[in-house]
Amino acid sequence: MEIETIELPGDVPGNSIELRVLRFEGADSDAVSAYLQSSLHGSELPGQAALHFLIPMLEKAETEGRVVGRITVVPQANPIGSAQWQAHQHLGRFDYFSGVNFNRSFPLLDTFDTSALPDIDAPKSLAERLKAQLLRLALPHEIVLDLHCDDESENYLYIHQAFLPEMYDLASALGSTAILSWDSTADAAFEEACAHPALQLPEGERKARAVTTVEFRGLNDVDFATGKADAEGLYRFLVHRGVVKDDTIRLNVDFAGPVTPLENVEMIRAPQGGMILFHVDIGTEVRAGDRLVTVVTNPGDPGGDITLTAPQAGRVLTRRGHRYTRRGDDLMKLLGSKRSETARPGSLEA
Repeated sequence: MEIETIELPGDVPGNSIELRVLRFEGADSDAVSAYLQSSLHGSELPGQAALHFLIPMLEKAETEGRVVGRITVVPQANPIGSAQWQAHQHLGRFDYFSGVNFNRSFPLLDTFDTSALPDIDAPKSLAERLKAQLLRLALPHEIVLDLHCDDESENYLYIHQAFLPEMYDLASALGSTAILSWDSTADAAFEEACAHPALQLPEGERKARAVTTVEFRGLNDVDFATGKADAEGLYRFLVHRGVVKDDTIRLNVDFAGPVTPLENVEMIRAPQGGMILFHVDIGTEVRAGDRLVTVVTNPGDPGGDITLTAPQAGRVLTRRGHRYTRRGDDLMKLLGSKRSETARPGSLEA
């Protein structure tokens, strides 16, 4: 394994960030290659834990000559967001300077040529230069896995419709319970930016690619057991796709969960601020009209309670991790079988 440290100068003198890149060259330059990154939102750590346990597995494979295709791993993809703290709270989702989500506004390229992207010392903001550098690292690879997590959540994937059903193998390898499918690059998230040039390819070439956002459950699902299990899932997928050779691994592609278009996802939002009391847990199958969550606006006065019900039948995929909400805040994701009346284009959340 080779370790490269890429230094990006900060926006003012005396400041910089370091991007740590781990590389496994692979024995076959023509083999399928893979790029994996985590923590684009700073403190989303389940993916980082998975990579922590995956790296020794890849080092062992490399020592034994079983790494076939190139593998690039960036365990901490956002040193800017990782350093953003306020009043003892980590706030790594949005760039402090611009207010822009770190996983939005990536450059959309029509080809895999990254030569026009800003250099690491270009007259652009640090966040823009970091995004350009991440694309430089990712786009040369056929497989791109961006590891994230939700607040409280099942294990699920975001996948462009053009890469389905071929990518059911990833869902099976990771034990994902659901896939959210999309067909727009309106928000230019990292996954969308990596998929965009692939979508310009002929269908036959496109189908061999795998680009996704992996949501490894919730923010607090960080421990030895889940980290090792997720690492094993990633390893199974890399073996299945021929990036790593391991005759002891067999993947049974048996994904049977829902594949839900983004427009079918019901985002349950708070009509007023207050305390959140959930009636259902993640993974629950509900019917239209079932109680989902109550917002307590006047503690001690039940007359102020607002109970939200399921607008259609479906599966509760996520819940917010906090229990005190503002008016208009997202509280839950419900996977429906028909288009939501409040569907919106692009990303489900900011």
